[in-house]
Amino acid sequence: MLTAFTIVSNLTFAGNADDTKWIAQCMMDNKDEGQPTEVVQKYCECMNDKMDKNETQSITEWEKTHTAEKKECSEKAGWK
Repeated sequence: MLTAFTIVSNLTFAGNADDTKWIAQCMMDNKDEGQPTEVVQKYCECMNDKMDKNETQSITEWEKTHTAEKKECSEKAGWK
């Protein structure tokens, strides 16, 4: 089982510090969902990309009201 530190420290993608913060939080919020780390990371990156850059909600909050984006990113990431 990967620790939260390992998950967050493995984030390597093109983006800014704000993106990194939101994606790391999303990964922490979803770490107990039974998905491989790579799937969760792809999902969180996809959701982050869908959000407006000025969004103030976390990915976890935003996904509750954006079901189409959530479904698309789940499929893209391979969420089972």
